[in-house]
Amino acid sequence: MSVTEDFFYYGLEDPIAEEIGGRLPTALVFPGRKGAGLSTLGWQAVYRLLAPDAELAVERFFLGDPGKPSVSMDSDKELSEFPLIGFSINFEEEYLHPVRMLKDSGVPPLTAERPDFPLVMAGGPVAFLNPAPIAPFFDLFWVGEAESGLKELCIELKRHIYNGGTKKEFLDLIKDRDGVYVPGMTKGQVRRAVLPPGTVEDGHGVPLLSAPAYSCFISPEAVFKDMFLVEVNRGCPYGCRFCAAGFIYRPPRHASIDQLKEIVELADPPKVGLVGTALTDWPDLIPYIEWLKKRKTKFSLSSVRADGLTEELLNILRASGVRTVTLALEGASKRLRDATNKNLEEEDFLRAVELCAAKGVNHLRVYVIVGWPGETDADYDELAEMLRKMDEARSRVQGKKKKQFMRITLGASCLVPKPWTPLQWTAMPTEKELKDVLAKVKSLTKKYKGVAFSGDSPFQARLQGILSRGDESLSEFITIAAEKGGWKKAFKFYKGNPEKFVDVPLTKESPLPWDFINTGVKKSYLWREWKRFQEGLKTPPCPPSGCSDCKSCGMYQWLEEK
Repeated sequence: MSVTEDFFYYGLEDPIAEEIGGRLPTALVFPGRKGAGLSTLGWQAVYRLLAPDAELAVERFFLGDPGKPSVSMDSDKELSEFPLIGFSINFEEEYLHPVRMLKDSGVPPLTAERPDFPLVMAGGPVAFLNPAPIAPFFDLFWVGEAESGLKELCIELKRHIYNGGTKKEFLDLIKDRDGVYVPGMTKGQVRRAVLPPGTVEDGHGVPLLSAPAYSCFISPEAVFKDMFLVEVNRGCPYGCRFCAAGFIYRPPRHASIDQLKEIVELADPPKVGLVGTALTDWPDLIPYIEWLKKRKTKFSLSSVRADGLTEELLNILRASGVRTVTLALEGASKRLRDATNKNLEEEDFLRAVELCAAKGVNHLRVYVIVGWPGETDADYDELAEMLRKMDEARSRVQGKKKKQFMRITLGASCLVPKPWTPLQWTAMPTEKELKDVLAKVKSLTKKYKGVAFSGDSPFQARLQGILSRGDESLSEFITIAAEKGGWKKAFKFYKGNPEKFVDVPLTKESPLPWDFINTGVKKSYLWREWKRFQEGLKTPPCPPSGCSDCKSCGMYQWLEEK
């Protein structure tokens, strides 16, 4: 279907809930505040997929005040009135919110206490990373990309309900399908639902993202105010060993420039935000932002790789009013960057820093990750030297012109070894160890004028690690957090030991709570990459022409099975 035929966009308007009229009332829930939901492309993409369908009556829900029933922002109906409730969950720290929202709305949070409708389902990245900790709360999980069958599943449910079918009958019918995980009923592995790459484009020979996501709404209340988000690419070719997105969204695919032009022309938004895991790898990035500039549409980029920041690209960004540039260094030393497969050379990074200073960038954000397995003081000595060279690079081109002096913020986050990454087998440092290394990094910035530090929360990092790597036993821990009002209370009142999920390194033979998911990337490949991390060996990125030129990680064979 063409973009014009399939286009669905409200802009600044809010949808009006129409009469149900034989449609299935469907609650699409973002378990966070409205401003965050309106800036989340995945949740909006699911709304755009489901809401136009004549058999579904979709209404939007956001996290409200504790103790009060969740109410639709479209009709003021309560959550308990909907036979289908779908949560789009992006982050593990959100796990307590669906539990609280269901409980406050009079819907039993545990599936064992909910034999009849509503059917409560969950999707989003956590559903194909590791849904085990929240499995006791959900009747089913959509495992994978929504465009690959979610709407058809919802329509099938509608017809089942209208024909007098029960929830158990429906779950039994679908329990072994691709993209569907029904806790307690699904047998064997769950194959991730994925939108296969479209026809390789003639001009660039890159796999095509046939249905890029874009915003349904823009809002002054959104975190990214009045920003229209468009998806430029999905999946990342670099295979950084700490990054789940680089593995769970394979194969890498790029959007068509003509399709993205048509989407923006139809929406005609004031600002466009380009979203992707590898923006500077998109062959049409420069032509597209030149086109946006020509039509006087403001734009921003989610992130750029330092070795992809060219003078041409930066000139366009600066001419369009971009004042802040973000570059990810990730590893403190070359040894760590090689081990993590970052594939970024020091000279390329310093060239990008100098280029930003020369072009008048006001603020440069640089990000590093701390808490790597096997990191040493020598790695941070090298980071100290890198900071000196960065300061030297900006001073070299800016001299003593204080008005043009480029500020630098060094942001440090703690490594969370996620499922479906080569680092999934490693343990995490203690909270004290993480605090110590963050203090060390902060101390490195103090000797430089105009260099600030921003640090992660070790508590939050370890919490995220626990929730992302845990099993179904954590459902009680999550319930306590929802009932007592936060994660710190859960640590206080929970009788078990949740920290065992991050304190103990795993072996090749260790059963993993997410082993039942089949993402297409072989576990043996991830183990090989873990060994290469330990040996400091790099692996080449995915070939631009697609999986057929590599066949290494298992994705090519997995796609061929369909």
